Amino acid sequence: MAQTHAPPPAFQTALLAGALAGTTVDLSLFPLDTLKTRLQSSQGFFAAGGFRGIYRGLGSAVVGSAPGAAFFFCTYEATKTAVLGPSPTITVSPVVGHMLAASLGEVAACAVRVPTEVVKQRAQAGQHGGSSGTALRAILALRATPAGLAGVWRELYRGWGITMMREVPFTVLQFPLWEALKAWGGERRERTGRGLLGDVYVSRHGGGGGGGREEVGAAESALYGSLAGAVAAGVTTPLDVLKTRVMLSTQHESLATIVRTIVRDHGVRPFFAGIGPRVMWISIGGAIFLGSYQWAVNTLDPRRRSI
Repeated sequence: MAQTHAPPPAFQTALLAGALAGTTVDLSLFPLDTLKTRLQSSQGFFAAGGFRGIYRGLGSAVVGSAPGAAFFFCTYEATKTAVLGPSPTITVSPVVGHMLAASLGEVAACAVRVPTEVVKQRAQAGQHGGSSGTALRAILALRATPAGLAGVWRELYRGWGITMMREVPFTVLQFPLWEALKAWGGERRERTGRGLLGDVYVSRHGGGGGGGREEVGAAESALYGSLAGAVAAGVTTPLDVLKTRVMLSTQHESLATIVRTIVRDHGVRPFFAGIGPRVMWISIGGAIFLGSYQWAVNTLDPRRRSI
């Protein structure tokens, strides 16, 4: 029998599930994110705050989590439907389709994520007294300077380029791997009648004459998300270090200048600063983020529920 995948979630489902997933993962792992930021700071770990005040910057993270993740998944699912659905606009392989969807999703998400990340990381590193509100007010105060609103815009989106350079490669690795693992899990579930973690599969039929639809459960999706996140996090750590240095810089320096300064003063080792917390954080985060997203999607769409 030909394999028929579960239908893509509706726009409202992707919106709500993405918002839930983003908020859940950011609130759960904020302390680890703070420690990683301080390890990557040019001030040094203890000068940036060490183990003190690990919830500094939480306010900006909360504000940006839900809309950023919602934008990502709405764009991701819409692009998947456009290029991999029943009537694709272009013909591409599943891997390329998932890469394209993830890349466009990141572009949409970064419209919200970059400003909140700038404010959050400055608070995490102890700048402006460790307060998200004070860090934001300091940026908005640029309106009264010769820089004007353009200066506010530039400061809020400082690091946009390097953030895209980090996030797009990360998602291009993470999401196709997650989707491939889910596809393997779905095939195994259909073949054996059980999911990898023991949940029972029941073939469901939807409208339009489709065949049995298989979909992994939330726990299985979380496992695959953790594995995919760990791999992507390790590979993209140097880009994450550069993004942190750009956002924390008190002067406008080019990316090339920052790279030359790091290599000249410390060699290549700083490019892997915080790799342990980053891999651990994103591995756990991948499980929470993609597990909670899958749970929300399966719950909101009865056709996709596992027993």
